[in-house]
Amino acid sequence: MSEITAQLVKQLREMTDAGMMDCKKALVEVQGDLQKAVEYLREKGLSKAAKKADRVAAEGAISVKVADDFSQACMIEVNSETDFVAKNDGFKDLVAKTSDLVFAHNISEISALESLHIENQSFDEYLKTQIAKIGENIVVRKTCSIKANQGTIVNGYVHSNGRVGVIIALKGSETNAPKLAELARNLCMHAAAMKPVYIDYSGFSADFLEKERVALIAEVEKDNEELKRLGKPLKNVPKYISRAQLTESVLAEQEQILKEELKKQGKPEAIWDKIIPGQLERFIADNTLIDQRLTLLGQFFVMDDKKTIAQVLAEKSKEWNDSIEVAEYVRFELGEGIEKKTEDFAAEVAAQMQ
Repeated sequence: MSEITAQLVKQLREMTDAGMMDCKKALVEVQGDLQKAVEYLREKGLSKAAKKADRVAAEGAISVKVADDFSQACMIEVNSETDFVAKNDGFKDLVAKTSDLVFAHNISEISALESLHIENQSFDEYLKTQIAKIGENIVVRKTCSIKANQGTIVNGYVHSNGRVGVIIALKGSETNAPKLAELARNLCMHAAAMKPVYIDYSGFSADFLEKERVALIAEVEKDNEELKRLGKPLKNVPKYISRAQLTESVLAEQEQILKEELKKQGKPEAIWDKIIPGQLERFIADNTLIDQRLTLLGQFFVMDDKKTIAQVLAEKSKEWNDSIEVAEYVRFELGEGIEKKTEDFAAEVAAQMQ
């Protein structure tokens, strides 16, 4: 069994936002295994935050470049060691020139940069020259490019702080291209804030959904304990967590249950058709919690929080006589997945003096 140190407890707390005593208990239960402790807390409903082990820990900038006719877009992430250098004019110039190069050659793989030339030298030589000038290590970490096919437009957005960027391609009619471009940008702004991981639920496996279902139910039940203590309405405990699980038979069964309830309440059958659709929508909302957290289409739109993105697209399709779909979605967050080393400052100074 690994020693349960204060540092280990602190690390688990930072990853989960759970209480210190809960973190210590979890580590004891799983013999000091950090990842198992995270799962333990999630299953007990004690970890409400997304894992923070991959919190942003690198500096630099994200750049997005979009063609004037929305036929192409690219996005890059360039990392520096410090925020100070990220604000340096030389660094900004490097990011702009690299973005132009990626855009011009429609590059989606970092390795493809190696064969390109900029300012009469290879990109690798150019980067080394800039590192020498700026005086700090610089890495072009990620890049993506999307070229729109016929009937598709692509737009992008980078947040004002340069730390989050999004590109989205929408399928639709060419006659609606200007409106689609505006809609795509609004969806990019939504994704920048709400952090969806997938376009929709189609990528979820049955094992993943079952694992998340256990954690989500525990979380809701934990929330309800506090709501009950405060005398507030309780949340519905979900039976399902994704639209992937709401088959036609499940929805038909729920509709029958709703009809039985309306019958018991003495509601006239003539008005059931006006009541049931809204109740079914509520049932779907209560039972698609993982979609609302992780999928673009399942999230409620930040510009109209009564509708999911899927509902907004359906509404716009009807309004514009179109059939709008999200063809591609890419989101970069600066330093995502990178962790800075925890330095012992005193030891570092001592080492430099030797």
